Order: sequence, then C-alpha cells, then structure tokens
Amino acid sequence: MSNVNLAVVYYSSTGTNYELAKWAEAAGKEAGANVKVVKVPELAPEAAIESNPAWKAHLEATKEVPEATSDDIEWADAIIFSTPTRFGSAAAQMKQFLDTQGGLWANGKTINKVVSGMSSASNLHGGQEATILSLYTTMMHWGAIIAAPGYSDPVLFGAGGNPYGTSVTVGQDGKMVEDVEGAVKHQAKRTIEIAEKVKNG
Repeated sequence: MSNVNLAVVYYSSTGTNYELAKWAEAAGKEAGANVKVVKVPELAPEAAIESNPAWKAHLEATKEVPEATSDDIEWADAIIFSTPTRFGSAAAQMKQFLDTQGGLWANGKTINKVVSGMSSASNLHGGQEATILSLYTTMMHWGAIIAAPGYSDPVLFGAGGNPYGTSVTVGQDGKMVEDVEGAVKHQAKRTIEIAEKVKNG
C-alpha cells in the first residue's frame, strides 16, 4: 500500500480530459495511492454551454464530481493536471484555478509536490505539448517536482510519443484518435513512484 495522496485535477468541456482523469485515478488506486479526482470550476457563460449539446451533457453527467479547492492541493503529495489546449495554453478554467493558489504558494505549501500534466486538442499539432509545458512553467514557480514520462516505457510510443505528458487528438466525432489509456496509466504510476521517493526520503 502506497502512502501517497494523489489529486487528479482536471478540466473537461465534453469529456475527454475527464476520461484521462479517470484512467489516472484507476492506475493510482491500483498502485495503492489515496486518490481523489476533482474538477476545476466552470467559467463559461451558460449561453456557450447551452449552444453545445455535448458540453451541456457532460456538465450534467459530472455534476457530482467535487470541485477542486486549495485544500486538495495542500493534501496531495502528487498532482496530475489534465486540460484541453486553448490556443496552445491551458484552458481558462484550469488557468484560473492555478492562478488562485497564490496563498498556498506564498506559504510554501506547493514546494516539492510531484506533478505531471496531460492535454488534448482537436488536431495532432493543436498545441498539446505547449499546453503541458505551460503547466510546467507554473509548477516551476510553485517549487514543484515535475514527473514527465519521458520515454520511460514503450507504451508511450503507441500513444504518440509525447515525452512531456500524455496528449491525445480528439476527432470531429468526439472520439480519441490515439490509444492513450496505457500511457495515462503509466504516467500516473510513475508520478506516484516518484512522489513515494520524495515523501519517504
């Protein structure tokens, strides 16, 4: 049994990053970690959500998922962030959540958290890598320890080979193009493994 607390913090409008988060949760539990999946608050106006049936349906389907708070960040030894890309950066909802953690940061509560990032976009070169790197820039300011998957397992090549974190392309039908479940699970287990080493000295 691991003594690591893993928070999987995600934003998802139509369900892709929620699915990534659930795979990370499953792998975390399999590795024996204490895992919680939390979503960052939705910021989009109701009119935008109402105009997109898939967005509206996903919001309704995940209404029971708890919203992320600073307490979740403080509780966690390891954090996996998952967000769609918006013009090569994290979605505003994720950015807003990160930007409101200044109180924790100022009190040294983000130091040595072990973190990893995942992303999605609607085309192969839609900014997934830049999005994960932008997450990591914030994490450097936090004093966190970045657990990128690199090429630490062959499963990563079948998922597209992103060394920064799992990323996936979502087709016009709303389905994932690449098979990334194995890569997500490997990334989660690697994050927990590193967090164990940090926590246990």
